[in-house]
Amino acid sequence: MLRVHVVAPENVRIGNIMLDCRLERAAARQRLLELEAADRTARKARFGKTRATADLFDLLLNAETVSGEQMAELIDRASATLALTERGFLSAAAEAQLQFQMRLRLSRYGIVPPDKITIRNKIFANPSEEMFANLLDFYRIAWEYEPRSFPVQYDRDGNATESFTPDFYLPEFDLYVELTTMKQSLVTRKNRKVRLLRELYPHLNIQVFYQKDFENLIFKYGLAQRR
Repeated sequence: MLRVHVVAPENVRIGNIMLDCRLERAAARQRLLELEAADRTARKARFGKTRATADLFDLLLNAETVSGEQMAELIDRASATLALTERGFLSAAAEAQLQFQMRLRLSRYGIVPPDKITIRNKIFANPSEEMFANLLDFYRIAWEYEPRSFPVQYDRDGNATESFTPDFYLPEFDLYVELTTMKQSLVTRKNRKVRLLRELYPHLNIQVFYQKDFENLIFKYGLAQRR
């Protein structure tokens, strides 16, 4: 598979719409805004991201400096160089990426394999935690939900006044996982507790990340290769 992304400045895209749809410039610009909004919505639904970043593609082409014929020739040469016609299959990395995206989408709806490995005896605090648990089940990763609280603040008499409970513990990797929210005030408070936790318990392995970082965890620990 060769992933190609074509980009162009706004004036070029507006000009193309003016020609293709026979519109005046103002109407073409409005049409472009509508198309871009629809594209963001579709991309969010399919991939969980509103924008396509450069690292998702193998070849980037700029329509301002490269003509359609030149683009076709570049794509053809790239395909030949990679021997795509002879190979006919997805690369291992591309296959893992597609599998992850599909499993991530299914986990949002609570769809997991029938032989999942974790028995759930607690109610999750928010949907993102349940979604993360579903994803772990997809990859056959044992997990514990809020298994332990760690005191992080003490009074003068040595009594614990504040504790921190990580969301998940993955025993296979001896890893605590804390999911964050998009609300900055909560993120700041949570980061403070994580910092205290690391200072008081330096032997603990804990990772903090947003929902969008699920993919990084899966690929970092080589979990995408699991069947």
